[in-house]
Amino acid sequence: MAGPAIITDEALLLDAALENIPYGFCVWNSDFRLALWNRHYCDIYNFNPARLHRGMTLEEIVRYSAEQGNHPDETPEAFLDSYRRELLANRGGMRAKSREVLAGGRIIETAHAFSPGLGWVITHEDVTDDIARAEILYRRKAELERQNLRLDAAVNNISQGLSMFDAEGRLVICNTAYQRIYDLPKQYLKPGALHKDILAYLFEHGMSSVRDRESYLRWRRDANERREFTKSVNQLGGRSILLQHHPMKDGGWVTTHEDITEQLEREARITHLVRHDPLTDLPNRMHFLGEVASAETLIARGETVAVLFIDLDHFKAINDTLGHAMGDAVLKQVAARLRSATRDTDLLARLGADQFAILLRPVADPDEPARIAERIVGAVAGPFRLDGQQVNIGASIGIAMAPGDGSTADALLKNADLACFRAKSDGRSTYHFFEPGMDAVLQRRRRIEAGLRTALERDEFRVVFQPLVGLKENRVTCFEALLRWEQDGALVSPVEFIPVAEETGLIVQIGEWVLREACRIATGWRGEARVAVNMSPVQFRNPRLVELVQSALAEAGLAPGRLELEITESLLLNDSEQVLGTLHRLRQLGIRVALDDFGTGYSSLSYLRSFPFDKIKIDRSFMRDLSRNAESLAIIKAVIGLGHSLGMSMTAEGVETEDQLKALRTQGCDEIQGFLFSPPIAPEAVATLLESTGGRGFSADLKPITAGNITRLRRRRA
Repeated sequence: MAGPAIITDEALLLDAALENIPYGFCVWNSDFRLALWNRHYCDIYNFNPARLHRGMTLEEIVRYSAEQGNHPDETPEAFLDSYRRELLANRGGMRAKSREVLAGGRIIETAHAFSPGLGWVITHEDVTDDIARAEILYRRKAELERQNLRLDAAVNNISQGLSMFDAEGRLVICNTAYQRIYDLPKQYLKPGALHKDILAYLFEHGMSSVRDRESYLRWRRDANERREFTKSVNQLGGRSILLQHHPMKDGGWVTTHEDITEQLEREARITHLVRHDPLTDLPNRMHFLGEVASAETLIARGETVAVLFIDLDHFKAINDTLGHAMGDAVLKQVAARLRSATRDTDLLARLGADQFAILLRPVADPDEPARIAERIVGAVAGPFRLDGQQVNIGASIGIAMAPGDGSTADALLKNADLACFRAKSDGRSTYHFFEPGMDAVLQRRRRIEAGLRTALERDEFRVVFQPLVGLKENRVTCFEALLRWEQDGALVSPVEFIPVAEETGLIVQIGEWVLREACRIATGWRGEARVAVNMSPVQFRNPRLVELVQSALAEAGLAPGRLELEITESLLLNDSEQVLGTLHRLRQLGIRVALDDFGTGYSSLSYLRSFPFDKIKIDRSFMRDLSRNAESLAIIKAVIGLGHSLGMSMTAEGVETEDQLKALRTQGCDEIQGFLFSPPIAPEAVATLLESTGGRGFSADLKPITAGNITRLRRRRA
């Protein structure tokens, strides 16, 4: 009696397992006759269970399946032939997978394994709605089937651990992956081992923390409620195990165990990447805004929160002249310096490009934001040394305090940005608190940017010219082309719109227009006066700049020797091959190159060795108090002497008084430019001046050019 009873229990257990697995299942014997199936098999292929019986041939099933509209792209004969060959090719017992297309476009994934004496064990799963997870779901299905069928060879080939317990909590079957995950001794892997004993062993040797034990005990309580669930538990060593529990009709259960530690680590890395800047590893804009938004609760309770908006000064020049790789290296060092200047409780983030932000919470001392801002300005102001290069930048900081300057994340960041804009306007490398009315300044800048984008189309730009007077020649030697913009009947100051054009890149298109227009106008001048055109570092990023200059000269018919290009020191932050190569090619064409605003920005005497400039223009800031300040005069004398020793002509900008002119003559300055002689004048006035003076531009006594003088010259010509 014992024998039949055991067989009956196993048959019931097998039947329960077959009917409770969530996919189709069938067994074909070695003669390709149907030996075993479940109701899910019929559901998937739209079979009437009454039409299936043991011993049906594979050919009968295939034709029945075709009647139901399955395998629409193949004839029953073709599908039967390929399917039979596929099964025969797998008589070695290895697990194989394939996919079928059924009626309605449903995709069915099948897996089959051959077992001697049993035949082909085949599972069928509808993966239409979740094709991305089909492989994982299929493995789990195949593992559960093979466990329920006690096919050890198949069960032990899966990567997930699998265990089946009966209603009394006795182990029915498990696989090697289950043993490997929990490192269980052999006595706990044998059929009949009690689940409570396995847990006791794990509590003693695997799970030392109370939290991990409680997690497993909750899992067991959930299992007693006979419902399916999925949860993650931890064990010794910090490994995370995903349990998927499936109760059976007879009171037992099947559980899969998957080590998902690496998966969770990957997900954590992905989450980190989504919320952090890849270059500096600082929180990004999304993360920062989320944290500021979460601080709104603190603000509502009356606590003080501050947002610092940080914009790097002169960083764009590094990208334009040294390249983005060097710029990235600087940003990494900036991030490190910002970390050292902030507190552990502060949130530092990179918002993008060269902009950073800090959230201070809470702020117990109202002076704390200013102290941190001062530390940041000092930290960023120090020189950066990279690959033998030394560069200098700065940091402008805007500060918004909640709740006074706003109570929402958007308001605080916007107002801090406005305050930063004010700090830049105040001279950069400083900080400024938000004040009411700052928004009007930003709106003005936005209107300027919008107007610049259409100014060329609307013919709103014009060029005026300021004479440069040669003190030895007693004549006008050059006219500097200066851009003017009249928007809606009002002149916009170059101090306002030129920086905007630089930042937006519009200076490239505008600069080309100025170059062509200046060359065109200069062609009609009497005499040999040169025309000087300012070139932005942004324009030098154009690899075809030389060709563009050649085109402008040819189009206007202007001799290259009459064109003078003025560049600033920011272009020479590094003796890059591209910049120096472009400058040398321009000089080979006969074009003169001048170093403008010498003595400001990144001044370094090494720049004078990097390229043989034709001219150095001393910045107007040195002209102030020249006659009364001995230090200024000493600097002018040294610079002029240095330039002459290098064979370069020296021009002084901003000359406005007779005393300044006298001092410059005494020191041997070659040219002067400034309101003492002439303000910028219209192209017609330039033509009148040159025509009336025979191309000289003025009389021997350096009589200033004024509006009245130009009028008298016009009358004289008439």
